[in-house]
Amino acid sequence: MTKESKKESFESALKKLEDYVSSLESGDKPLEESLEIFEKGVSLAQTLTQRLEEAKQKVEVLIKEGRGFSKKPLADLDS
Repeated sequence: MTKESKKESFESALKKLEDYVSSLESGDKPLEESLEIFEKGVSLAQTLTQRLEEAKQKVEVLIKEGRGFSKKPLADLDS
């Protein structure tokens, strides 16, 4: 993860990714520019996925250690 992406909030980075997708979907960019946007989007998506995984692990640790409950997958917490 780059220093810049660590400083940027998750929500801000997600908005930037949505903007990249919208830009690509419009189809009005030249090929070279579209490829550059696509590469940035893939990199940003990987960073966001990593940040989500880190958050998931923190939630699992808090559940396990903070409250004395057994570790549950994050998806099980919705119900």
